[in-house]
Amino acid sequence: MNAKLAVWTSYYVDLSPEDAVLELKKWGINASELSDEHGLMLLKRGDPVEVGREFKKFVDEQEFTMTQGHLWLACKICSTEEAVYDLLKWIDLYDAIGIKNAVLHCDGIAAEKDLPAEEKYARNLAKLKIVEAHIKEKGLGIRVCLENLIGLFCTVDELNNLIDGLDDSCFGICLDTGHLNLRDKDQAGFIRKAGNRLGALHIADNEGEKDQHMMPYGKGNVKWDLVVKALREIGYSGLFNLEIPGERLAPLPVRGYKLEYIRKCYEYMMTIE
Repeated sequence: MNAKLAVWTSYYVDLSPEDAVLELKKWGINASELSDEHGLMLLKRGDPVEVGREFKKFVDEQEFTMTQGHLWLACKICSTEEAVYDLLKWIDLYDAIGIKNAVLHCDGIAAEKDLPAEEKYARNLAKLKIVEAHIKEKGLGIRVCLENLIGLFCTVDELNNLIDGLDDSCFGICLDTGHLNLRDKDQAGFIRKAGNRLGALHIADNEGEKDQHMMPYGKGNVKWDLVVKALREIGYSGLFNLEIPGERLAPLPVRGYKLEYIRKCYEYMMTIE
């Protein structure tokens, strides 16, 4: 399996995007998912495309890989008319950085609890069509990967059904192993059903009760051997990206020592057959 180890930049949320890259690289992590916090920092600097190109230049100079990014977490694409158009600025920024797989949460429309699930699907699909048109019209080389959540849009079937109404070249799936561990726990089944639509990973563990965002092989109970075997089976080649805010509440040196452990775990996991 050709999946490069990555840790999302929010592991160093207290640093600038550039300093987060440098700190990860210092501890032997040479790839990352750009976090939404760092995406927002970049957007505040000016024109999304110009800022993105400048940041890409820095990333390339560091010989660092950043082909995955998390889009605006607070974006509820169905809740306000302008939200999806604000999201397009993020997509322009991420494409300019060279991000190929950009992770997005669908909108569960929590404010309308009595709204039928079918209507929620329809509203999300309509907004995602706007995103699709933007990607195609501008000829962008980016794919939006819809993440499995904990409520609506939590299963691979739900995500596949939504993407069936969209262009596969513009949309894919992101598996969050921590989220799935709070639901049916069938990581291998999810991966196989996602197949070549699986473009991004959020590797995280928990004890099955709440979203703890822990690194593998701690107190959590995700079956990592099944995850790795299924990823190898479908030929996954994106980033093996850890999203682990539960591990970042530590001084900078301690966070670095944890990264050393993570690298050793990754090396072990890649030997699983």
